[in-house]
Amino acid sequence: MRVKCVICDKIENIDSNSLQAKRLRNRPIHTYMCNPCHERIEDKTNKRLETGNFRFNRPISKEEDW
Repeated sequence: MRVKCVICDKIENIDSNSLQAKRLRNRPIHTYMCNPCHERIEDKTNKRLETGNFRFNRPISKEEDW
C-alpha cells in the first residue's frame, strides 16, 4: 500500500496486511507519518516537556468509589 506522510509529503510503501495499513483504510481520521518526522516531533516534544514551560494536557481521571 502506498502512503504519503502528512508533514513532508514523502511517499512510502507499507505492507498492505499490516495493522497500520488496516487502520488507514478503515478509519479516515488516521493519518500516516514517516519515521523521521515521527522521531523529530517526539524529540522536540520531550525537549519542551523538560523545560517546564510546556503544559501537557492529559485527561483528568476522577476515581469513583462504588
